[in-house]
Amino acid sequence: MRITKVTTKKGDRGKTQMGNGNFVSKASVEINVLGDLDELSSVLGLVKSCSSNKDFKRDIGKIQNDLLNLGGEVTMNGDSVQLLKSERLEFLENEIKTINDDLKPLEEFLLPGGNELSARIHHARSVCRRGERSLTILIENNQSPELWLQYMNRLSDYLFVLARKCDSDKNQKEQMWDRG
Repeated sequence: MRITKVTTKKGDRGKTQMGNGNFVSKASVEINVLGDLDELSSVLGLVKSCSSNKDFKRDIGKIQNDLLNLGGEVTMNGDSVQLLKSERLEFLENEIKTINDDLKPLEEFLLPGGNELSARIHHARSVCRRGERSLTILIENNQSPELWLQYMNRLSDYLFVLARKCDSDKNQKEQMWDRG
């Protein structure tokens, strides 16, 4: 796909064209999912900009690419196109295990905000959870690949342990929920 024109005026009446050529309401479940994926990618861009670690930036960039791939599949209605690969799910699962193995077990819910980077990652995690919820609605209404929800679920888990790691790396004490 090559975008040569940003303003087409095709969406001025509340409809937008999907990758498969169909027009849908801008209030449709599909567009809500795409909006959530876009917002998550933008928040991850903020996360990426807060770090100077090249490996970290690379990994976050690959996740942003995954989100575009997932969005591409959504816009094609899952029809005969697989852009998001199962290897990316495996990457997240391996990273979760590696990171979590080095963290202290949690005894309580934690409050985000230990440092700026971890707070931004927690923000991305909450946007990811919203995307997962909107994707669930889409999947309940249409037959879609299982990988979509699996990826989003794992991504939010990855972002959770990554935020904890960022606090740990800066010797930032995690603030736990006070039930009092």
